[in-house]
Amino acid sequence: MQVLERGALDELRRLFDDDGEAAQGRVREQAREALSLLAAEIGGPLAVSAGQHLLEGAVLESVGAQADLLDAALLIVGAHGSGFMRHWLLGATAERLLRITRRPILVVRQVPRETYRSVIVAVDFSSWSLRAIRLAQAIAPRARLILLHAYDVPFEGKMRLAGVDDDMTKRYAAKAHQEAFLRLKQSAHEAGIPANWQPQVVHGDAATVFLQQEEEEGADLIVLGKRGAGMVEELLLGSVTKHVLSEARCDTLVTAR
Repeated sequence: MQVLERGALDELRRLFDDDGEAAQGRVREQAREALSLLAAEIGGPLAVSAGQHLLEGAVLESVGAQADLLDAALLIVGAHGSGFMRHWLLGATAERLLRITRRPILVVRQVPRETYRSVIVAVDFSSWSLRAIRLAQAIAPRARLILLHAYDVPFEGKMRLAGVDDDMTKRYAAKAHQEAFLRLKQSAHEAGIPANWQPQVVHGDAATVFLQQEEEEGADLIVLGKRGAGMVEELLLGSVTKHVLSEARCDTLVTAR
């Protein structure tokens, strides 16, 4: 074992500190160069100037704080790679970011080749639904908007257990469908969107319905609210939103306020 004198030990620590600072400087410079290349790659084809901000700290918290500082109208989250894990991790990242920001977030899962053509807007008749409709119109003004509401028949399971006949259950279902359809038209009117939208009222679990309709309609974007009807905790995401964020195959846009 070798014992170092205090002066030699202090010098050794200084050398380590200098090496650490130099390494950090190299990392910053490499990150700055990569950011500049990315800004040029993105901004060049679009003929726009992309601003650049290099931050140090916890990633999501830093992104949220910078978005507030810039008063950003939209946050965009993307990922490289493919497969189930990429989609799951991307959804989890967006979910965490939604918990710390009040700004809408666009989760990009597909390579953009053209403007959005078919957009599903999840409507549950809460205040978040109106925001989602207006946001969809702003993001994709030329797209076919599908306003989609998923509904359940009140006490349907209990009616079946009680032996209520199928005709009665179907009448309740038809009434719920008609009421939802009328409310969907009212929501479209309140949101002020043009007449070229498509109403869709489907019986079933909301998260399942949205994902099924994504496939059937060939949607390239789903728009939904951060919370649903009845949610009272600001930091608590709606379960439907969390499920769609983790399972959707197309891009997902979530309103945050």
